[in-house]
Amino acid sequence: MNDELFALSACLGRLLVAQHKQIAVAESCTGGMVAQTLTEIAGSSAWFDRGFVTYSNAAKIQMLGVQPQTLEQFGAVSAETALAMVAGVLSRSDADYGLAVTGIAGPGGGSAIKPVGTVFIAWAVKNGIKYCEQANFSGDRREIRRQTTRRALSYWVEVLSVNASCVNV
Repeated sequence: MNDELFALSACLGRLLVAQHKQIAVAESCTGGMVAQTLTEIAGSSAWFDRGFVTYSNAAKIQMLGVQPQTLEQFGAVSAETALAMVAGVLSRSDADYGLAVTGIAGPGGGSAIKPVGTVFIAWAVKNGIKYCEQANFSGDRREIRRQTTRRALSYWVEVLSVNASCVNV
């Protein structure tokens, strides 16, 4: 694993432990990289509840409760789907915080409207506060997935600690 991602995960883990909170994730384009990055940290079972790899639309529907109409109307790579995914991960876990990622890592699959590197990342708190952003990453498949993982984790570090002294994000 990349040293930067390891440091970011360790920082997030310390912040979650200090607040007695847990996180759960739902992933599409990263294929489990976020969960792998988090569970690389020894003792992560204290703050990482679970992860869902929902690569197919059927998995998003079955495992996270994403409505078929959402996928049909907006597509799998959309803010609406990312927000539905993060709502699903929180309703199907014991976590306090959730994150979800969906996007196009490439090298194929992009379009003029949603080119390779288009990613939607959603974060939510169990009480219903949700946020989603669109990112446009560049590079090869591995780099797009790494950038997505970094952004997904760095958001929680930023939110949970105004003075994130663990790592510069």
